[in-house]
Amino acid sequence: MKAGFSFAQGAEHPLGAFPTGADSLEAGHSGPTAAAALAKLASLDGVELARNCPNAIKLLSNVAAAVAGQKSAAQTQLFRLANLSDLERELIADVLGRGEIAGVVALPDGCVAQFQESALAGIWRVCIGADPAHECIEVGAIPQIVRRAATDLTSTDLTINAAPEGAMNVLPVLAEIRERALAWRPGMRAHIINFTLLPMSPVDHAFLQQSVCNGPILLTSRGYGTCRVQATGIRNVWSVQFFNSTDSIILDTLEVGGVPTVALAADEDFEDSGERMQEIIEAYFK
Repeated sequence: MKAGFSFAQGAEHPLGAFPTGADSLEAGHSGPTAAAALAKLASLDGVELARNCPNAIKLLSNVAAAVAGQKSAAQTQLFRLANLSDLERELIADVLGRGEIAGVVALPDGCVAQFQESALAGIWRVCIGADPAHECIEVGAIPQIVRRAATDLTSTDLTINAAPEGAMNVLPVLAEIRERALAWRPGMRAHIINFTLLPMSPVDHAFLQQSVCNGPILLTSRGYGTCRVQATGIRNVWSVQFFNSTDSIILDTLEVGGVPTVALAADEDFEDSGERMQEIIEAYFK
């Protein structure tokens, strides 16, 4: 797969159709209300914060306890923000910060779910659509909506049509993808096809993209360089691409398996995030 692999529910929607990256979850928190809340936060000391934001403090304490005991293979835990004031929402955002991973899920009704990892691995802000009532903090390896979309909004089989003129290696690659995707089960190792090392013509790439189609999930990890993970339209098949600082692709792979590990929080992350969360709470409110 080449950089620029489009993302949406159909081929007519380009990659840029949905917000991604560090600013994607801030759309619902910009404007005068958010600015006023931030200004008020800056004027309050720990005691005043505790008095003005009791629901936020309770939620943060519950999140800290949840993440400390979380495991990567366990069900995620949700903490809804519907009952929080604007001031408390901004406090939550300020405490959690923003981490390296952000993404979107395109839902069948045209709605978009956005998710952003906090500065503490394994703690996510998730919002479905633009309604603040549908925003939550989620503790887990990856938001549950990502796993659900990867299963419920993709096809179970890959149809392989006749290759076009000029194709070189695409048919055996498609056959390998189909076989591996059908055979994969949770707990199995992912199977990786490295297109950086595999001779593929432009015709091969175009036919491969046409065959696997666009999937409902796109996420970006900005750690050491940038990694973009795109679900294809075929269940258990993902495009995983790594870019350098000039946004040139340096590793182009297709991964057959569950959600790629580059996007997942690990068991050790939860323990570390739980400890750091407690330290942050004490620093803010005591």
